[in-house]
Amino acid sequence: LRHSGAGPHTPRQQAPHAHHVQPDPSGRWAVSVDLGTDSVRVCTLTDGALALHRETALRPGSGPRHLAFHPDGSRAYVVNELSPSVTVCRWDAASGVLTPLSETPVLPGAPGRDAYPSGIVTSPDGRFVWTATRGEDVLSVLAVEGAEGEELRLVTTVHCGGHWPRALAASGGFLYVANERSGDVTWFAVDPLTGVPRRGGSIRVTAASCVALG
Repeated sequence: LRHSGAGPHTPRQQAPHAHHVQPDPSGRWAVSVDLGTDSVRVCTLTDGALALHRETALRPGSGPRHLAFHPDGSRAYVVNELSPSVTVCRWDAASGVLTPLSETPVLPGAPGRDAYPSGIVTSPDGRFVWTATRGEDVLSVLAVEGAEGEELRLVTTVHCGGHWPRALAASGGFLYVANERSGDVTWFAVDPLTGVPRRGGSIRVTAASCVALG
């Protein structure tokens, strides 16, 4: 399924850049995040082939990179690489419709250096969203708020424990970070009340780029 389109950020959005794909919680849809076209595509699998069901436009120039669903399946959080933020979306699994609702910065102010958000993950209880930002080398803690949990609030940022964090994974009260340029995977114990990670330890993994938990 070939994407088409472009975005206003000329150096990075001259063409499509499909960066992430995953099934939705219902298992009915494949959701693809395209950094180059500022959009998320919802697809079906029909007779062994992907078919486009709907394309949702996000803010021009935001550069959506990865997506994480809320555990209850009603919302999706899209981390944007070109403007350090997360877009909160309502997700309707019955109709396969993604609706953008709000956008929240993942940094407390203007970055002092390169800042490229990368990974995003939700807590198993749905109370927090965590993101990683390369360059600034921080993890951001965002609290899920609002009447229906459709808003985010930046709580704090903490150092990622390495350099150039590319991906996050969460399980059993711990947060795991793949730090590509420092060549390690670092883990943090998460405070269940505040969502703030406290560094535990790390292991050497050359050019670590992803952590997958079984």
